[in-house]
Amino acid sequence: MSSAAFALIAGVVYSLLGIAGLFPAALVNGQLGLFPMNVPLSAVHLVIGVCGLAAASLARFGRVYARALCVFLGALGVMGLIRGLDVAFGAMPLYGHNIWLHLGTAAIAAYFGWRAEIPVLQDQYHNDERRQGKGDRRRHNTAVERERRRGAYDRRTPLGA
Repeated sequence: MSSAAFALIAGVVYSLLGIAGLFPAALVNGQLGLFPMNVPLSAVHLVIGVCGLAAASLARFGRVYARALCVFLGALGVMGLIRGLDVAFGAMPLYGHNIWLHLGTAAIAAYFGWRAEIPVLQDQYHNDERRQGKGDRRRHNTAVERERRRGAYDRRTPLGA
């Protein structure tokens, strides 16, 4: 799976979490009865989801999104482990099941953000060899100068014709 596919999946999941957290019934009982939620945390999840959907357009955007998501959600997960910071200064509930949600997503995002390059996904023109690189003139259609083909030096016709 590519980084762009991860960004798409994470974007869909966090968008759904953010939208579901904005309904009053979900805020009273928590989402699925597991995750403590409030409006600011739902807004953060919604922003994470929308950014993931936007980053799914290209693989390099997906990689940048995965790296940023790893750092941000890792910080939220660690804040949830520390007493006093587990409510994000009174703004968001980061305790309970939100800890493993954020740290688990951060671990998966770390894999897709910093994994080793797969040879199949590398640029096919990275080789510096002229016959295989971007400078291969045999593969490019370039216009031939008019004088060489239709001018006085055209070998296909006699000079006087």
